[in-house]
Amino acid sequence: MQKKMEETQAALAEKTTEVTSGGGAVKVIITGKKVLQSIKLDPEVVDPDDVETLEDTILSAVNEAIRQADEMANNEMGKITGGVGNGMF
Repeated sequence: MQKKMEETQAALAEKTTEVTSGGGAVKVIITGKKVLQSIKLDPEVVDPDDVETLEDTILSAVNEAIRQADEMANNEMGKITGGVGNGMF
């Protein structure tokens, strides 16, 4: 079981989830191990007079990506543990 968990954790480092926010204005890609791979911005949302909105949109996308990465990890580990300890990874 330990070997299977290690293999699954290694696989999570390769899996990604993509999240958009602000109607597609911000796109975030994160791995199942919660490593942020990229942030893409639609140039139209970069308004020097309204940086706060852009910051909020990025924050929203990153937080949702982290939530989805956690969910992905819990689902994958749950397959090994039968659901015991879900929420711990």
